[in-house]
Amino acid sequence: MLPANVGYPALAVLVGGESLGLILPGETAILAAGVLARDGHLQIELVIPVAAVAAIVGDNIGYLLGRRGARQLLLLGRGPPREHRARLVREGERFFARYGGRSVFLARWVVVARVTAPWLAGASRMPIRPFFVWNALGGITWSASVALAGYALGAAASAIFASTTVILILVL
Repeated sequence: MLPANVGYPALAVLVGGESLGLILPGETAILAAGVLARDGHLQIELVIPVAAVAAIVGDNIGYLLGRRGARQLLLLGRGPPREHRARLVREGERFFARYGGRSVFLARWVVVARVTAPWLAGASRMPIRPFFVWNALGGITWSASVALAGYALGAAASAIFASTTVILILVL
């Protein structure tokens, strides 16, 4: 097992990196941290805030990168591809103007949306204050619900992890 002095930083890196848009097992790390807390290796009272802060910070960085860089990349160039991308940006602006807060909050529980919503919200110029509020609410509730699910499932979650790992190895 991981000692606590490695567990919390590893949790923060995995959750923050996934929230930033990297392909990392952030949600799995929170679930595993919940199981480790149930087994006494970590403290659930620390797992939840570490995961929540990492999720919020990662998303905020993704939002800023989307706002500053992704939008310019989407609107770069000429011709039909640029026109198509510009149309997508306009549609994204309308989407985030109408559903922005709810979509940022709910995206936490959907893998692909979790890693893309902050970038798209930034590129679509969703106002930063509503993004920050909904992102924080989503990050806190998602982190708490996933960590507490791992904590409640305990040994059953460990068995699920083991089975899933074996299946993935066999499939790949």
